[in-house]
Amino acid sequence: MNIDLVDETNHLSTEQLSIVNDVLHFAAEQQSVESEAEMSVTFVSDEDIKSINRDYRGKDAPTDVISFALEEQGEDELEVIGEGLPLHLGDIVISVDRAFEQADEYGHSNNRELAFLAVHGLLHLLGYDHESEDDEKVMFEKQEKILQKFGLTRNEK
Repeated sequence: MNIDLVDETNHLSTEQLSIVNDVLHFAAEQQSVESEAEMSVTFVSDEDIKSINRDYRGKDAPTDVISFALEEQGEDELEVIGEGLPLHLGDIVISVDRAFEQADEYGHSNNRELAFLAVHGLLHLLGYDHESEDDEKVMFEKQEKILQKFGLTRNEK
């Protein structure tokens, strides 16, 4: 899978970007995502994600992660067919500020929280959601299983 990582904050280390890249490749493999698939992950500030959240979701508040799935077809949208082109899953936007705050709050490392948010975003790109209790249970169990298999446990500091 081809993953484009962009740190607009310049706050992430090479190690942190590498962990996000590795956990996304691992998660994609676990979910049988085709090897030619593409996606992007952009790391932004709380201020930037608040603007994105307001503009695209109508919520004027920062959040930790937002996913923009390109394979979803909305009402009145034309299906785009590009034969021979790689599957572009979409884009994930992660607030570094929020990730680091949540890592402190939950008592685990920044690496673990960044990986959690990246996997959460990827699962959204793959069609998982947490709108209902049942869907939430499925999605959260799946992301926890991926992180544990990868070696990032909840209390890893």
